[in-house]
Amino acid sequence: MVRLTRSAALWQSKNRGRVTRFTRMERFWWGSMLEGHPLRKLFADLTRETFYRQLHHYDSEVAAYLVDLLVGFTHVENLYKIRDAAGRRLEDVGEMLIESNPLLGAASFDREREVRKHVGDYTLFFTGLFPEHLKRPRRSLSLDYFVDYVKAGKESYRIVSKFDQFEYRRVAPLFRRLAENFELCVYGLNRVRDQLRRMENSDYRRVERTLIT
Repeated sequence: MVRLTRSAALWQSKNRGRVTRFTRMERFWWGSMLEGHPLRKLFADLTRETFYRQLHHYDSEVAAYLVDLLVGFTHVENLYKIRDAAGRRLEDVGEMLIESNPLLGAASFDREREVRKHVGDYTLFFTGLFPEHLKRPRRSLSLDYFVDYVKAGKESYRIVSKFDQFEYRRVAPLFRRLAENFELCVYGLNRVRDQLRRMENSDYRRVERTLIT
């Protein structure tokens, strides 16, 4: 815990005085899904209905982030975008945590932040929409047997929020709130999942078949 907090401080010290513009790095959606696309509109409507009207949690930035998460991860390849130095796709959160560690896998503090952000997104997505995926038997023992997904997600978002200088300044408070309200986001996404199942949404079912079967 101390090392991770210190790494953010070291990153700030190393980059102090660097002139950068706000990048598009924080956009979760890597494709060309337009704002008016029916799938994005569906996810936005369900998310607002759940968080605003049912849970009375009026944080528009968190809601927008969750919509981006849902849209982005309907493309399963985005779930596994993190690769190690050898190019191997990382599917276990335990391996991702190793990859995020500047003393082990991460080549830089920016890399630590990138992977930690993905861990937060990945764990929130699975615990919110596909908790049954976490319970399915695995063919061999993996590091994920020893990982608490909620704890790893909360801690990862908290670490991301510590990178609060330069191009990351504007989004740091969002990640702090995601960490603080991680369980609420999981519960809200559970409700969104239930609605998608009742609607028999094809995109949800396609991802579910890929992950669960």
